[in-house]
Order: sequence, then structure tokens, then C-alpha cells
Amino acid sequence: MPIINYNNNELELMARLMRAEALGEGDLGMLMVGNVIVNRAIANCLTFKNINTIQKVVYQTPGGFSGINSPLFNHAATTLEKELAIRNLNGQYYFPATNALWFYAPTTGANCVSLWYNQQLSGKYKNHCFYKPYPGVCNELH
Repeated sequence: MPIINYNNNELELMARLMRAEALGEGDLGMLMVGNVIVNRAIANCLTFKNINTIQKVVYQTPGGFSGINSPLFNHAATTLEKELAIRNLNGQYYFPATNALWFYAPTTGANCVSLWYNQQLSGKYKNHCFYKPYPGVCNELH
């Protein structure tokens, strides 16, 4: 049972965004990006107030994902990519993205900064640094 309602169009958008943001990081990297997408849809806090659908998350502006400008976003999602998105939508979480609302990829060889959008570093996976809100800031996140 999904933790957030979605339709087939939103599943496709989410899978395409996961690919555009993290294809080079493999399935687990795409799943972690999926965690951030779902977290933004369920967190009614900070810059994500009333951003409560996958479509609103994908196209949020300002503060959205740069992946929507990637050529990788423009092609239909594969069956595997949709399966990964469904895993996220059904509540599967992967550390360090478990409660993350942000991520970025620093330049090659650079370390993650300790704060991003004034939120704390939760960890790094391959070339993505993940950031979560401080306790008590986004109570909707588990």
C-alpha cells in the first residue's frame, strides 16, 4: 500500500526524475533520490508547504530538481525505473536518504558540506550528499 497517493503519470515522472538525477549512482542511488521525492511530498514544512503530490514535487519552482532539465528526463521510464519508484512509493527507505529533503553532488573529490539549505548532513552515497531537517522541524517525516 503506497504511503502517498499517485497516478500513472506521477509514477512515470518520478521514475524519470530518479534516472535523471542518479543514473550513474545505480539502483540504490536512484532509490535514495526517490526517498527525497517522497519525503518532499509528505513533509508540509520549510519550502515544501502544500507540495503534496509527486507532480508538484517534480515541478516545484523555485527549489525543485535540476534533473528536469536533463535529456535523461525527456524519455519514457523503463520498467525497472518504475519498479524502483514503486518501492519508494510503498515506503521503502534507504540510509542516508531516509529523512532527507535535499541532496547535491559536490565536485569530484570534494567532501560534503556540513549544512545545505541550513539543514544537517545525513550522509553520502557515492557522489550524492543527503541533508535532513533538524528534529522537530518537519514532523511529518518519520
